[in-house]
Amino acid sequence: MGVAAPNGLGADHWWAATCGGTSGIGRLTRFDPSGYPSKLAGQVPGFVAGDHLPSRLLPQTDRMTRMALAAADWALADAGIDPAALPAFDMGVVTASSSGGFEFGQEELRKLWSQGASHVSAYQSFAWFYAVNSGQISIRNGMKGPAGVVVSDQAGGLDALAQARRLIRRGTALIVAGAVDASLCPWGWVAQQTSGRLSTSEEPQGAYLPFDAGACGYVPGEGGALLIMESAQAARRRGARVYGELAGYGATMDPAPGLGRPPALRRAAQVALDDAGVTAGEVDAVFADAAASADLDEVEAEAIGALFGPHGVPVTAPKTMTGRLYSGAAPLDVAGALLAIRDQLIPPTVHTRARPAYRLDLVARQPRPAAVRTVLVLARGHGGFNSAAVIRAAGQEDAARP
Repeated sequence: MGVAAPNGLGADHWWAATCGGTSGIGRLTRFDPSGYPSKLAGQVPGFVAGDHLPSRLLPQTDRMTRMALAAADWALADAGIDPAALPAFDMGVVTASSSGGFEFGQEELRKLWSQGASHVSAYQSFAWFYAVNSGQISIRNGMKGPAGVVVSDQAGGLDALAQARRLIRRGTALIVAGAVDASLCPWGWVAQQTSGRLSTSEEPQGAYLPFDAGACGYVPGEGGALLIMESAQAARRRGARVYGELAGYGATMDPAPGLGRPPALRRAAQVALDDAGVTAGEVDAVFADAAASADLDEVEAEAIGALFGPHGVPVTAPKTMTGRLYSGAAPLDVAGALLAIRDQLIPPTVHTRARPAYRLDLVARQPRPAAVRTVLVLARGHGGFNSAAVIRAAGQEDAARP
């Protein structure tokens, strides 16, 4: 795994900060936010692209792509993979994008205004950006297998992992999957304000409070995680150190407003559990989507309660320390789930207390030692996307399936 997060660069640094309750949320410094309703963000500190990438790549990329390229390098190194030693068509890349691309698009518009470029070229350049992360990772590492980008907002990171699993089942040996997202630029910031879901609090410890009575919206952030995915058989053959397995996945769409039908998050979770061949009683922890809006928090709390019962499973949302990273959020939660399994430790949800009416067993303030073998990760995207993934300790697939 390769991690770039507002509270840590690299998986080990990020995990230590997360278990220690260290937040990366603060006043936005990439530009002056004083004229905007929201002024806080989760920013990745200390990332200097020139320290991680060749100088020739810098003019061709923006911050989001540079962080993704570095995270891919870290993930490959962590997996013990030298791409040059593998057949090019046995390796692929699947990433996700949500609000990313705004910085690239903003620069293209600046060129349009200053140099008189055609509207068509600016539009095409911005549309092309959605494929730039997977394309740049593929080119940099000589990967000529399947490549693609999933666009389903904050659910996209799980959807990318699921697509990687499909490609592996069809015969591709190795997939780089996940997402690193970033849109902390003036154009991106304006676009995010239009959702009406961003917190306007200027107090870092009180701005992002999912499931809390004081929930007032979320804080955006940048970053995410990229993971190296292989079949279990291939990992065994090369003697890989395996963090865990993607055992189950489910995705649904909420009904259109006004139809009187219930939200579909619970159904996505149930599909993922069924796909993994596990029951709710076998789940040891839930990494929540944690929207921090009263209506969406209630929907998620009801879904968790319906599956597990009142206070039936430990629930955590470590994204309270990073902000919501759009398509990068769920892969980072998957990385957290894998490390929770490794260390038998559920990371905390800082600064928040769950409303008693939600009847959630929220892991708050301190990490909780626990026997962790199976974790459910939930993610939702603007427009009604719901995705869920079951992450399980390695070596259980043989016991779970005939």
